[in-house]
Amino acid sequence: MATILITGASAGLGAEMARQFAALGYDLALCARRTERLEALAAELTDVKVSVKALDVNDHDAVFRVFDEFRAEFGTIDKFIVNAGLGKGQPLGTGRFDANLATAQTNFIGALAQTEAAARILREQNAGQLVMISSVSAIRGMPKNITTYAATKAGVAHLAEGFRADVMGTPIKVTVLYPGYIVSEMSATSSATPLVASTEKGVRAMVSAIEKEKASARVPGWPRVPVGFALEHLPLPLARKLMG
Repeated sequence: MATILITGASAGLGAEMARQFAALGYDLALCARRTERLEALAAELTDVKVSVKALDVNDHDAVFRVFDEFRAEFGTIDKFIVNAGLGKGQPLGTGRFDANLATAQTNFIGALAQTEAAARILREQNAGQLVMISSVSAIRGMPKNITTYAATKAGVAHLAEGFRADVMGTPIKVTVLYPGYIVSEMSATSSATPLVASTEKGVRAMVSAIEKEKASARVPGWPRVPVGFALEHLPLPLARKLMG
């Protein structure tokens, strides 16, 4: 049975990915800071093997230890999903360096630790898939509260592409997902609308892209693909209107 390791699995996109991958028959290695939520999630998923461990991705030694413990327990980790993140940045120059620093440390340095730990195991196995959860905001520099967040998510995407270049031609696959407009615990919106996908629908698109081992995917396709194209190519004054 194939095994998937998901970080930040206690809520939002991570928890819903766990549910949907369990429905596909995958065993699950789930980690996050809030173990009580992980244990409640594991209790839902009765038809597959589920192991949960506490992990704060800012404790870099713990990242390596927990990943290695999961590998020892399952034997092989087939997919690593680097999902844990934080979204509490503030506009630059407004006196909230603390919030931006916390976002940068968790979303980029924490992601680097996870990527290093996963990549080491993937190289040793010479098999498996690394999945990095970036964001629609990574396409371009973003204003206001998400400036730092967007920069970290662009960094995450570049980490993945660099690793892909290293392992090209091997059995190791690398996928970068650019989710946007999905209801989640971290999103600004709390309900689905015609332009915002429900958590279930948005994650279904993410799971499909992971299963197909796509190099990259903007999910969900609507409105993510056209909006992403516009953000990429419009002059900044026009793109800024889309950024909110």
